[in-house]
Amino acid sequence: MNALADHVLDSVATGSYHAPHDVLGVHETADGWVLRARRPLASAVTAVFANQPEASFRHLRSGVWEAALEARPEAYRIVATYDGAPAWVADDPYRHLPTIGEVDLHLIREGRHEELWRVLGAHVRVHSGVPGVSFAVWAPNARAVRVIGDFNGWDGQGHALRSMGDSGVWELFVPGLTAGAVYKFQILTADGAWIDKADPMARRSEVPPATASIVTESSYEWQDAAWLEHRGTSTPVSQPMSVYEVHLGSWRAGLGYREAADQLIDYVAAQGFTHVEFLPLAEHPFGGSWGYQVSGYYSPTSRFGSPDDLRYLIDRLHQADIGVIMDWVPGHFPKDAFALAQFDGRPLYEHPDPRRGEHRDWGTLIFDYGRNEVRNFLVANALYWFEEFHVDGLRVDAVASMLYLDYSREEGQWEPNIHGGRENLEAVSFLQEVNATAYKRYPGIAMIAEESTSFPGVTAPTEHGGLGFGFKWNMGWMNDSLQYIQRDPMYRSHHEGELAFSFVYAFSENFVLPISHDEVVHGKGSLFTRMPGDHWQKLANMRAYLAYMWGHPGKQLLFMGQEFGQMSEWSEARELDWWILDQPAHRGLHDFVADMNRVYRDESALWSRDSEGEAFTRFGAPHWNTNVMAFARRDNHGNTVAVICNFSGAPLHDFTLELPEDGAWLEVLNSDAEAYGGSGVGNFGTVEAIDGRATMVLPPLGVLWLRNPAR
Repeated sequence: MNALADHVLDSVATGSYHAPHDVLGVHETADGWVLRARRPLASAVTAVFANQPEASFRHLRSGVWEAALEARPEAYRIVATYDGAPAWVADDPYRHLPTIGEVDLHLIREGRHEELWRVLGAHVRVHSGVPGVSFAVWAPNARAVRVIGDFNGWDGQGHALRSMGDSGVWELFVPGLTAGAVYKFQILTADGAWIDKADPMARRSEVPPATASIVTESSYEWQDAAWLEHRGTSTPVSQPMSVYEVHLGSWRAGLGYREAADQLIDYVAAQGFTHVEFLPLAEHPFGGSWGYQVSGYYSPTSRFGSPDDLRYLIDRLHQADIGVIMDWVPGHFPKDAFALAQFDGRPLYEHPDPRRGEHRDWGTLIFDYGRNEVRNFLVANALYWFEEFHVDGLRVDAVASMLYLDYSREEGQWEPNIHGGRENLEAVSFLQEVNATAYKRYPGIAMIAEESTSFPGVTAPTEHGGLGFGFKWNMGWMNDSLQYIQRDPMYRSHHEGELAFSFVYAFSENFVLPISHDEVVHGKGSLFTRMPGDHWQKLANMRAYLAYMWGHPGKQLLFMGQEFGQMSEWSEARELDWWILDQPAHRGLHDFVADMNRVYRDESALWSRDSEGEAFTRFGAPHWNTNVMAFARRDNHGNTVAVICNFSGAPLHDFTLELPEDGAWLEVLNSDAEAYGGSGVGNFGTVEAIDGRATMVLPPLGVLWLRNPAR
């Protein structure tokens, strides 16, 4: 028989050999067939076959045993006997062919495997007629990889993975395992140290602070086929989009994915929002990060239940005609030792140059967007949320930090690109790829960029050199309008440009107007506390501001709690101040938002041509007042809505304004209505325009929406 070197047997015995299948299992030698198995401390080992007599093993070295066979067996089981203990009978992981094929490995090397989650990670499967779990992980710098878990006493010496060559992938099929098994990968680094890592492709994780991965399989049966079919024929930019941003853990305390379904759906539907946007739900170790420091990109956080529980929540939202957007964080990841950081002992997912691989301000690491496998990991992750969880959009966090090499860096802390510029060309290419691929595979979805600079073409098509997003958050509008609205009305007339400037560029991109969680934390207070005046005036300002925002070109996003005027700053550690709805004034704001959303959805002029400058007109003449902002929105069917905002603290009587059509314009929304806690100043239902001019009453700190006579 062919002799095996002692150091090879010793490495196999400790699970530190890169090719354990080359030693263990069935092999043909010059003297015939042999079978080898690792059974340390056994007193005797035999193999049981279906089609030939059992074979006895002899001990070679370090717990590795060998038996001579008459012929190659189809299948077998290993029986190990231990002194003072019952015999242990088990299938052999090392008799099985790889569960990952050459085409998959080729696509991984090329960075083109769009369904990476189907081949890497842990998967319950029947392999060669045997049920079990396959494990596969990308760790190109590893000398050896073992899988450890509750199924082997967290000792991986008997479960070493095989190297799949220059792909950097390691693989092992473990017979007999089922969903629910808890595991990690144990990696032997080039420096000779063993490190324990959660599976980057894990689709379920332990509840933090525990950090292991969990084998999972889905049995969920979706019921949202009608929603998906309609979505596939829709274009979000020409549809209504009023987004309710939610941090699930603090919306209402103690709710899991399933428990949240009824309450969230009832509330969002009653409030009239078209979409829910969840702060990141991928697994993260620190709850205080709100999900923005991700450790498990493919793993819905277990804080609220299982992956199928999340599927249930999304499915139910779809059945209630509510879209689902999820925050996605491909810009950085935390340095936690159990996760992606130096995954195989060296920089792997992060860029190796700290000038490009580390966010010093945030204490996080930056992905190496120029590496095929890393780019593939992220592109496939975006597709994963669309494919496996049916989300309707991804809001991509911190895009500006990805686009610029000098983001939050001083001179000397960054290196220009090959053209001498500050743009991160690899990140630009990655964003173009993920957007183009997502829209190709899932028509009707929305890729949304949180991008705070004037980077050109964020929502331009990739074939025209753009980044290919569907929408961009309008951070300029947000900053300017909040600066304006928090001023005392006495001084607003001197700062009209803070409201007007957004009209200059409103149609340069497909915009979302965000009043997000970022505006109600870190000492900023709530939207309510940022408003000037007494309690009544603060709520009046909020109603006026939101009516202006909903009338402004672009889609809308509002963070939870602002719809009823939460007075305290948001904290992820406690639920919203729902008790405040017992106060009639705050209930009035709550009811106003619901009515405003209803009117908004009914009036296609307010959303069907958001990105078309020809569908927008700003009014001024003949009666000009710098506290008044007035404009009109039009659809393609002759419908017009005029939005007239009085940001002064006094009503304006006999206010004359040019309107584009004669006739009786219907007052479809008045933010000052008594039903909302306002003063009740209005126009008794209609405003008459004669020879292009209409005289009306504008309520104090109030906004009117007028519908044209064509309706």
